[in-house]
This record gives sequence, C-alpha cells and structure tokens, in this order.
Amino acid sequence: MKKMRAGIIGVGFIGTAHIEALRRLGYVDVVALAAARDAERKAAALYVPKGYADYRKMIDDENLDAVHICTPNRMHFEMAMYAMEKGVNVLCEKPLAVTAEEAKKLRDYALQHNIVSAVNFNLRFNPQVVQMKEMVKAGDVGKIYSVHGSYLQDWLFYDTDYSWRLDTELSGPSCAFADIGSHWIDMVENIIEQKATEVFADFETVHKTRKKPLKPVDTYSGMALRPEDYQEFNINVEDQCTVLFHFDGGAKGVCTISQVFAGRKNQTVISISGSKCSLHWDSETGNELWSGRRENYNQQIVKDPSILYEETKKVISYPGGHAEGFPDTHKQSFAKFYQAVSDKDISVCDFATFEAGYREMLLCEKICESAKTRQWVRIGRKEL
Repeated sequence: MKKMRAGIIGVGFIGTAHIEALRRLGYVDVVALAAARDAERKAAALYVPKGYADYRKMIDDENLDAVHICTPNRMHFEMAMYAMEKGVNVLCEKPLAVTAEEAKKLRDYALQHNIVSAVNFNLRFNPQVVQMKEMVKAGDVGKIYSVHGSYLQDWLFYDTDYSWRLDTELSGPSCAFADIGSHWIDMVENIIEQKATEVFADFETVHKTRKKPLKPVDTYSGMALRPEDYQEFNINVEDQCTVLFHFDGGAKGVCTISQVFAGRKNQTVISISGSKCSLHWDSETGNELWSGRRENYNQQIVKDPSILYEETKKVISYPGGHAEGFPDTHKQSFAKFYQAVSDKDISVCDFATFEAGYREMLLCEKICESAKTRQWVRIGRKEL
C-alpha cells in the first residue's frame, strides 16, 4: 500500500487519539491539522508538519487522501460535504450529523460520487465483539432471544461537569444516547445481524442546571472551578436513558446508557441470550468473553488469536496474554478504512460507512421522539 496523506480537523481528546492510531499503521502520514484556535502551536506539539486555522484551506492545499473530522457534531455536515465535493475521502466521528436529513444527504453524496466514507464506530472492532459476531454467524449461539446491556460513564456526574455535548446548538437533541448509546446499538446490530425496527425510550436529565465554564476546559479534564469561572446553564438533553428495542429477526433488546454513573469511566456491557448458549462481554475485562450453557460447563474465552475465528484474528495485533483495548480499536477501524481508500472500492466493507451513520442518526431521532411521546416508535422501511 502506498503512503497515504491524512488531515485532521479538531484535535481535542479524540482528534489526538486519531493521530496516534494513524501513526501506528505506518502507511498514513498525518500531514496537517486544522483547529479554530492555536492551530500552529497544536500542530507543533503533536509533531504534525502544518497547522491551519481554516479547514477549507487545509483540504484545498494538502492533496489529502482522507480527512478525519473530530469536531463538535454541528460542524460535521459542512466539513464532510466540503471535503467530498473536493474528492477527498472522509472519516467522521459519530454521530455523523445533528439530523437524519443531514446524514442522509452525506450518505447519498458519498455513494453517488464513489467517496470512501466512514463513521468512527470503532468499538465494533474489539476482538471479542468480533468473536461474538462470528459465533452468532456460525450458529454457535442459535436463535437470538434477547440482548441487554449498558454503556456507563461518570464524567458528567457532578453539576460542575460540563461539555459542549450538553449544548443542543452544538450536539443536537441528544447527549448520552447520541454520544455513547449509538456505539452500543451499532455493536449489537452488527453482532446479531438484526436491525432495530421499533424503540421505546425513557430519558432523564439528572442535572437540569449545570455550571458552564467561562473559559475552555478539555473533555475528561476534571478541572475544579471557582464561582467566578462559570455561569448557570439550563440543560435540555438527557444524561441517562433506558431504551427498549424490537429487532427484525425477532430478538428483544434493552440498554441503559448513563454519563452520571459514579465509578464507571467507560464501561460497555453486552449480554446475548440464544437458544444454544448465552454470551456476555464487559469492556472492563475486554479481553475475555463469557459463554453460558444450561447442560454443560460455562466457558471463559480469552483473546488469543490461535483459538478464535478467522475474522476475529484479523483485528488482533498481539498474541494471547497481551491485552488490547480502546486505542487498538481505532487502529483496526482505520486500517480497514484506508484499505478501502487504497482499493478505491466501497462495495464491500465491514467498517461503519455513512450508511451506518445515517442509520444511527435515524435511530437516535426515533429514540428522542419516543422519549417525548412516551410510546413505541417504529423505524419505517421507506426511511432507510
């Protein structure tokens, strides 16, 4: 594979994670970044050759193979469309946009112009998540009865915790589900190969008023604020929710999503009940996969490429006994994206394309609708 040229827009926590993962691939050069403030200083600090205050100039000048969009959600549509209109492939952080309509326009443009597109649902590339998918596909689990689980964090636990994700002008109508619940349902639909057709949601805003900093604060910084450093801010999005799902293959599902769950920093749990066995995966012990049976011993399946399915081996970089986690999922996701860029082929891919990004935006809108109306809401076939 020839050397690829990548540009990064936005270099907060996740943008920096993108840069690190791309460097691990070895064949992608991060040649420039764009940031609204202090672009040159940030580029120098991250050892990136150029820093641009205007992402458009970066795209126009740098002959990029791909651009990574790591900014607040409101900016995604404009940035992705600009890049695609210049013929640049796009990898965008989730959610893809702030409305399903915007996401659909991005999906359609990418398909019509043969642009390689991706949404960074990187968590589907945890090795044991792939192993669950392969076990379901092989028939090891049998007919899927139900799926339940959670995605729990505590970074918004206090009313002094604040993020742009809490501002509907920047993030859209959902916080917790759009941010991390979207990861959970993307993994589940990918694993069981069934699509949610109906949702019932219950949203809760634990802190209806928060203290918004009057100066920039990095995500996950935990910075203590003095009274003169913040102003009161009314919150109109959920910081925790529970969602029920009906799937097109007959399975039922439920998840609890919370960003105010003390002590859980970034825990994802997926439990699958099937007619032959059950599976349970917890990201805090992410290199282990539990399998339960009625008639025999339960099993603890360790992350070891010598014993797992062939597709699972493809997302494993290290031998058994050598743990892999969050940074490695980015590496694996980006490797698949850049292979598609190299092949100039969007017909077959197992990473999340703009098609998946549109689907998650549509699901999110239906979930928000359900939370408001307090009733089941269907996802119509014509909308997909």
